[in-house]
Amino acid sequence: MIQFKLSASLEEHEDDVRGVAFPDPKLVLSASRDATVRVWKLLEQEPPRYDCSISSHGSSFINAIAYIPPSEGFVDGLIVSGGKDSIIEVREPGREPDQNAEALLLGHAQNVCALDVNSTGEYIVSGSWDSSARVWGVGKWECDALLEGHRGSVWAVLAYDRDTIITGCADKSIRIFSPSGKLLHHVKGSNDVVRALCRVSPKHSSGADFASAGNDGVIRLWKLNGKQVGELHGHENFIYSLSSLQSGELVSSGEDRTVRVWAGNECIQTITHPAISVWAVAACPGNGDIVSGASDKKVRVFSRAMEREAEPEVIRAFEDSVKSSSIPKQQVGDVQKDKLPGPDFLQQKSGTKEGQVVMIREDDGSVGAYQWSQGAQSWMSVGTVVDAVGSSGKKTDYFGKDYDYVFDVDIEDGKPPLKLPYNLSQNPYEAATNFVQDNELPMTYLDQVANFITANTQGATLGQSSVGPAASDPLGTESRYRPGEASSSVAASTPPSRPKILPQTTYLSIKTANIRTIRKKIEDLNDQLIREGDSDAALSEPQLVTLHGLLKSLEQSLAGLSMAGTDQVLEDGVRLVTKMVTTWPAGQLLPALDLLRLLAACTPLLATYRAKDGSSFLDILVESKVFEDPERPNNIMLAVRAFSNLFETSEGRELADREFDTIQTLVEGSADSSNRNLTIAATTLHVNYSVLFASSSYPHRQSATDRSGVLMNHLTRIIRGTVDSEAVYRGLVAIGTLLGLGEEVQKTAKINYGLVEALGKAEQAVKEPRIKNVIGEIRALMAQ
Repeated sequence: MIQFKLSASLEEHEDDVRGVAFPDPKLVLSASRDATVRVWKLLEQEPPRYDCSISSHGSSFINAIAYIPPSEGFVDGLIVSGGKDSIIEVREPGREPDQNAEALLLGHAQNVCALDVNSTGEYIVSGSWDSSARVWGVGKWECDALLEGHRGSVWAVLAYDRDTIITGCADKSIRIFSPSGKLLHHVKGSNDVVRALCRVSPKHSSGADFASAGNDGVIRLWKLNGKQVGELHGHENFIYSLSSLQSGELVSSGEDRTVRVWAGNECIQTITHPAISVWAVAACPGNGDIVSGASDKKVRVFSRAMEREAEPEVIRAFEDSVKSSSIPKQQVGDVQKDKLPGPDFLQQKSGTKEGQVVMIREDDGSVGAYQWSQGAQSWMSVGTVVDAVGSSGKKTDYFGKDYDYVFDVDIEDGKPPLKLPYNLSQNPYEAATNFVQDNELPMTYLDQVANFITANTQGATLGQSSVGPAASDPLGTESRYRPGEASSSVAASTPPSRPKILPQTTYLSIKTANIRTIRKKIEDLNDQLIREGDSDAALSEPQLVTLHGLLKSLEQSLAGLSMAGTDQVLEDGVRLVTKMVTTWPAGQLLPALDLLRLLAACTPLLATYRAKDGSSFLDILVESKVFEDPERPNNIMLAVRAFSNLFETSEGRELADREFDTIQTLVEGSADSSNRNLTIAATTLHVNYSVLFASSSYPHRQSATDRSGVLMNHLTRIIRGTVDSEAVYRGLVAIGTLLGLGEEVQKTAKINYGLVEALGKAEQAVKEPRIKNVIGEIRALMAQ
């Protein structure tokens, strides 16, 4: 059998690629923890080259993606995506991210982790951490059926045909439903969490109708009546994704760093990735190629066709990156180095099956991992085994103290991970609180960090251990935490006491950015202005040099490096960005406003900037009429984020305080916006104002009390009118912090702004523990 080889490595995502789709030989779709959905269009065949565009840019992790085939109404088909914000977005592939989606499907209460569309494009089926699956009619965009009875997260869904839907659940069960919601079969044949499902081709030798896989690393083959007809063994860890080729072969991916290809009951190829997790794999029905998405932020296409192979240097770079991979010791179990064979073993012994892995004691004393390739009839280096950070019964030293665990925590791309030390004798919330405060992080991370600690120590305490529920593994087995995706179902057997949320005492900022993408977008738009003859708005060559200097300085700042000596570069850059904001067309303003947002956070020069006519950056935003164009909510959102980021510097806080009335007038309309990113930006701004006014060093106490009414008006409208959990949570934190100003503020909030009713609506609309906790604290404040 011809082996798959790398066809293309697609590198634009800024975080793990959690979902992929391959509906057409010329179209690849991907969803990522970087909150984007990307569209990859094939530009050239030999060698394959793709163009990347962002289809959607959300507010939090996007974990699932599917594709509705073309129809008379949508000739390019539709992209369906969902993630942590619980909203399913349906969007045409050619639409810009700032344009409205075709539909937003509301109904799930927690993270949407699975999506599928039936082959005729009549309905969408979704699965969620809220223990439900839902069926949505295409075109109607309403929930037609709720598939109930699950006792854990619904990790996998399969729209098998017009009459059959299959779900895989953390309760170790498979359920088969009709699209109307009637349960047809309840299959209890799995030993662990079911994470993946796929249809099996009639060409498969087993005669199976569908396949399942999950945490036990076994692929099971089933008939629709629930009878198991086969098992495939080979994966060494969780299996996250399954797909089926037209040839009858199956493809799988998982936590053992591999994509595996199966013919009948045999694994015929193992493709090791230079990543911890291969989250997703999908097969293209048109040409038999496959695509993978992994924790190293890359999308990769593999093909059996020689004409679609990548250039030799690209393939070589991929193979070298696999060889140089570091494999955590915990992934391979107890390795007794003195008992391992030496390199001669690789020449003297052949493997017994595809994908077999052996450990070799190298000449330099390190331990190498080698995998047997049946196709090449040779051992292939797949990495070096290293000690992983964590606990294996011995203590880890951190700043002169011994800890049971020291976890890596990724906060921002481009910055080194923060260290989270933890001893089993500690209360998880105590450790989480210390971590958040020591690193000056938003308190919104508190619950997630505490839950992460609990999950990754199995809820252990001294002299006692407990096992978390089946749904408690959004992170795989990698001991690296990325805030924002911790399962709310994770808990120790005895929940630890949690510190108070209120009042918020630290300012929030939104600084994550891909400088390379911003630069490319500005250069592309500038070329367009030049082609259209708009020389006044277009940037000249010297101005482009200024832009590049500004981007380099911002990149240094975002990486935590000093910006010393760059004041002139930043001053010139501020002038350049304000020119773009006031002269470029409204439809091309996004990258300029994004730079404005970053400048507000990284330097006080934006807050103190004055144009020749004395205009401040705030005056320039007003002049740009950004806030007068509700059809472009993403422009408004970035401007509001810039206001929020002002609080990162003392000069910015002075400007925000001085111009409170102007800023609140500009953002007032965002309280009723249906754009969740804009609503989150507005509540972030209000959190920062509440922190400023509640600060003991704020000199104008009566002014703070008076201004709190303006904020309370906006905030109560937001928590009444939105179902976005992050916006509601931030709004509640801002409200609770303002209530700490005293009895006058509390009375006004209840009487004038209907706070009691607003809290009740928020509690009913968003059923999350953190929402319940903060509302409880607010009610306690009001009862004093």
